[in-house]
Parts: sequence; structure tokens; C-alpha cells
Amino acid sequence: MDFVQYCDGLRGALIIYDPQDPYHFSYDIDDESTVITLMDWYYVPSPQVQRQVVPDSLLINGVGSYSGGPDTPYAVIDVQPYKRYRFRLLNMTCKPSYISSIDHHKLNIIEADGQYVEPLVVDSIQIYAPQRYSFILETTRPVDNYWVHVVPNLGISSMAILRYAGSSDADPEIRITSNTVALQETDLHSLYPPLPILLQEDGADVKLDIVIGKNETDFNFLVNGVQYTSPSIPVPLQLLNGGISASEVAPNGTFHIFSTKEQNCRPHPFYLHGHKFAVIRSAGSSTCNYVNPVLRDTVSTGLLNDRVTIRFITDNPGPWLLHCHIDWHLYTGMALVFVEASQDVAASQPLSSEYKTITEY
Repeated sequence: MDFVQYCDGLRGALIIYDPQDPYHFSYDIDDESTVITLMDWYYVPSPQVQRQVVPDSLLINGVGSYSGGPDTPYAVIDVQPYKRYRFRLLNMTCKPSYISSIDHHKLNIIEADGQYVEPLVVDSIQIYAPQRYSFILETTRPVDNYWVHVVPNLGISSMAILRYAGSSDADPEIRITSNTVALQETDLHSLYPPLPILLQEDGADVKLDIVIGKNETDFNFLVNGVQYTSPSIPVPLQLLNGGISASEVAPNGTFHIFSTKEQNCRPHPFYLHGHKFAVIRSAGSSTCNYVNPVLRDTVSTGLLNDRVTIRFITDNPGPWLLHCHIDWHLYTGMALVFVEASQDVAASQPLSSEYKTITEY
């Protein structure tokens, strides 16, 4: 079950620091101590996890607990008073989405999925697999311990501690914050405007409806009536070997994708490899944004009758997977492959006759 080895622990954070970060002077600290990872955990190997199972535990920076288990110390995030921290929040889950907040602290979002956004101050962030957010947090509250809350859409909640230097090792008090502002994707706007071709209402070269369904016999997922299965020969090798004709690949240009669902279980976080896309219409919204949409690589498809719309440019030759990042959904068919400029791939990396012989076996 290669698709879901991620769920057995083969995952981690890889942070690439941008020397041209436009927000570099807006924070003081951005290092390994400011990475916050969220993930689900199961007490059986991933091949044994049943379809409707609820995670046994929620891990914050690798630390969690479970009902009836031993007392486990909370994960602690140490901070200095009167500093500005760039925190990087990563959802590395196999299944749930999470809502994250920190008592009595505002979260100033500056980045989503590696793309800079206009600053947006919120109290909580809902984050789907495998989304990433950066937010600036200012440690201007009284020196003390503060709860970091993480609430999943299924399973048990978890907490960590934001600990100011000089405070005790005691657990924080419960602090209720009223009138909280939750992140809405429609409030996110790219810091750098998308290319104009992405913002023309009728500017797409290709429009594609993606309809997510389910096989009522084996309950595997279908995309436009087809269950995705991994080919015996990987698509990149087929491209290099000339095994895919031009008629089978996506044309060059701008794609305009509508995502709909025939059956609804929960929001599906769809991730597109090799591209960033403009979210023209977000889940829960009834309007399209052709002015200043957010750019990112993962979007929730929302609930039944939502019509999430994304646009991207096919300017990156090669095969690129678009799939639900709930790993068991990917394994059971919720995916498709875009192949861009196959002739360019084969021409740029010609295979030797010996290698072609190997790929036939």
C-alpha cells in the first residue's frame, strides 16, 4: 500500500527559506523552533485502517495523547517576550482538517502554500491536508503560559503550550476569547497579482468539469466516472519512452477547472503538483473573484453543491497529479494526471536504447 506509507510516519517538514522574503523585516525569529506540525495517528498500520475510522490521536510537533492512555506532557513552544515570530503551520495529516488558535494572540497570515499573501489578521486558522500557512505572532501579552488549541473535524482535540520565557512550568489557565475572527479563504489575496490571463472572466483556453463520484459496488472513488489506478509503468517513463501520444495529453494554455461532487462525505483537499493556481471561487462562496484571488496549491472542494473553481497555466512540461490529499481517498481512486508538453519532456531527456529495454520489463 505505497500510497499510504505517509500515514505510518514517513513524513516531515522541509522548510526552504526565501532570501527575497518581502516580509523579512516584519518578524525577528524564523527557525526550526517556529515550525508547528499537525498530524493524525493510528494505532494500527495504515493498511489495517478502516475507511470510516477516527484517528486515535492528534499530534502537535509529534506529541499527543489518547483516551485511556498515560499522562503525556504537552508539546511546548518557547518564546521570548516582545518579539515577532514567523510561525509556519503545516498540516501533515492523512485525513482530518484542523482549526488552530492560540489564546489571547492574533495570527497575522502572510503566506499560504508557499505563496505570499496580503497580511490578514485572524484568531483561528482552518487548515486542510497538506496546506501550509505562515503567520506572524507578536509576544506582547503578559509573561505566562498560553494554550495552543487544535480542533479536528473528526477525532479528539489536542493542545500545546506557548510558553513565555520567565513563566512557570505550570499548565496555562483556560482563557475564553469572544468575537473571534476565523480565516475565510475568500479574505486571502495574493501579495503579487496573478498573471492577467488568469483574471479574464472568459480567458481560459480549456474548461474542465471535475465530478467526484463513488462506485456503489466497491465504494472506491471516481473522477469523471473513472477510478485512478497507478499504471504499471510510471507516467514519466512513458513520456520519456514516447509511450504517450500528443492526443492523450493536455493542451498548452490556461485551464479553468470546476470541481463538483455527486456524493458528499466531507470536504476533499485537492492538491495539484507542479503548479500554483488561482482560486477563482472558494468553497462556501457563491461568487467568483477575477480581481485578486489567492494563489496556492491545495484547495478544499467544500460541501455538496459547492462549485470550487481554480485556474492555472500549463507551463511546466511533465506529468502532474491532481488528487485528494486524504491518502486513503487517493489510494482508492480520487486522482487524475495532467500531462503537459510530452514532446518537450522526451526531447529534453532522451533515453538510451539500453534504458528503453529496461523499461519494457
